[in-house]
Amino acid sequence: MSDFWQRSFNIVFIIFITAVLWMILGAVKALIFLSIALLWLVLHHIRHLVALERWLQLSDHSPASIPAGSGAWDDVFAHLARYVRQHSQSQELLNLALERMRSVTSAMPDGIVILDKSDRIEWCNPVAEQHLGINLSLDAGQQITYLVRQIPFVEYLTKRKYSNPLILNQTRQQGIIVSLQLVPYGYNQKLIISRDITRFEKIETMRRDFIANVSHELRTPLTVIGGFLETLSADENVNTGFNKRALVLMSEQAARMQRLIEDLLILSRLENEQSSVNERIVDVTSLLRGILQDAESLSAGRHQIILNIATQDQLLGSEEELRSAFGNLISNAIRYTPDNGEVSINWEKRDGQGLFFVQDSGIGIEPEHIPRLTERFYRVDSSRSRETGGTGLGLAIVKHVLSRHQARLEITSQVGKGSRFSIWFPARRLVPENE
Repeated sequence: MSDFWQRSFNIVFIIFITAVLWMILGAVKALIFLSIALLWLVLHHIRHLVALERWLQLSDHSPASIPAGSGAWDDVFAHLARYVRQHSQSQELLNLALERMRSVTSAMPDGIVILDKSDRIEWCNPVAEQHLGINLSLDAGQQITYLVRQIPFVEYLTKRKYSNPLILNQTRQQGIIVSLQLVPYGYNQKLIISRDITRFEKIETMRRDFIANVSHELRTPLTVIGGFLETLSADENVNTGFNKRALVLMSEQAARMQRLIEDLLILSRLENEQSSVNERIVDVTSLLRGILQDAESLSAGRHQIILNIATQDQLLGSEEELRSAFGNLISNAIRYTPDNGEVSINWEKRDGQGLFFVQDSGIGIEPEHIPRLTERFYRVDSSRSRETGGTGLGLAIVKHVLSRHQARLEITSQVGKGSRFSIWFPARRLVPENE
């Protein structure tokens, strides 16, 4: 309150002098004095306001550049100087933190790009410039899709499904393969994290090529061995007992190795396939009837196999790949269903989508195993898998085929009651029979 009275002292003093002059010299002279005093106060405030306006127009808003004031303006400019000093300190701390962040992100092995709500580049680190072929000094404020024009990237950005990273072959930097992960944050802002995975992709390609080549080289000698074993097993001159049993076991194992090699070759081909699916209209009904015959041969009358066709809609896709996927699910159901059990093969249209599912009354699968069933060589019970002749690659093949057909796999199972493997095909792959 003392500051208030000190600031008000001049006005109180002028009013007091005016009242004294009114009583001594009269009203006219008192009013003239009051007008001159008020004019002086107005000019005093105008002078300081002009000084404040000039300071606001300066590019340098340092405390030293704040004009000196008198009276109440002295306190105003003092508070302003204090505020400017605090603001300058805060700005320095922010700049320091920003510089540290830039230093950290520049030292990261991954690229970082910050996009605004309109997908314009706000900032990126040098690694991102190398990965995406952009230049921050020239491209800041530009739409990212103007600079990274690959169709998969544009679709990834517009579909707003960022749960999985995008693998992109960089055209500006030949031979570089990057993994892009987009992370939304803030108010419609996005963070793109890029990683050079060229070396890992080359290693993966070498692994796939190695598996394919080794499998191909092993197929011929195994075919020869299997042929001779089959011939010897059928020879009536072979002594019964141990020799006969040994030939049978060797034949079974040779056949199992041949199935494994065939599955490895199929999986390798699916993994190496870079082009789109060789699509044609597939008659699902005819395809399933052909697979049914193979299933009955595999079962050899030990199971009741039922084929239910609820729709005549056809599928747009690769008949060879669909045959492999359907056949693997059906053969698995037969292998893991005890004798006298039931296996149903179903094709129907539900909720506008194509639904293929295999239902069995087999041994069932524990819930903890279901998420890992499509992993290569993953076995719920390795001893039983050997007994049934499974290779451990069937569901991995199914997974790749479905990915290439934009389909999804659902697995439900109860231990001791059976399992259901369902494939959902998108509506755009269904073709009515009359088309």
